[in-house]
Amino acid sequence: MTTTEPTVVETPGGGTQHVWPLPVDEATLLDLVTAVFTDHWQHIHFGPIIEGAAWEVGAPNAPTAITVNDGYATVDFGAWHFHLCIGEHTASGPELGRIRRCSRAEFYRSIGSDGSPVSWGIRLFNGRDEQMMTVLLPNPFLTDRQDILDTPDFDRLGAWDTLRARFLSLPADPLDRTGKGFRHSG
Repeated sequence: MTTTEPTVVETPGGGTQHVWPLPVDEATLLDLVTAVFTDHWQHIHFGPIIEGAAWEVGAPNAPTAITVNDGYATVDFGAWHFHLCIGEHTASGPELGRIRRCSRAEFYRSIGSDGSPVSWGIRLFNGRDEQMMTVLLPNPFLTDRQDILDTPDFDRLGAWDTLRARFLSLPADPLDRTGKGFRHSG
């Protein structure tokens, strides 16, 4: 079940985020992973973003395959790949299977000090509530190479709008187009 209004979360670093939960059944998560990496691969960055580390990896190309085996989705780019446990994993036993499986998924947007959004993305968490992956969606204040744009390009919110409509049944939100810029912290 999805909600129209986001949950407002204060982050440990003093920031504010708007969060919308997603269903965590295997079919929904596979659909999400497939849509993100098939339709938007050239404009996203992804990896774990946790206190003390941020992996902002760009895909080298569209996936050559996205498969599922024993609960693990594999997104294969040819030269390298990654795995996410999105379904029932039985090979390691029930306790490890529960820990490894995605137990929380969410769309989020980070809010700047002026009250307007500055970043948009998707996060997956395992059964210990440890982050599995963040997907940084295209940002109207940054190029695909993460260089700061002189003026916002709100067309870059197309992936956010499309994915929110598909997975949350939510229309584009005018708040997303109120920001004036972004200060990239490096």
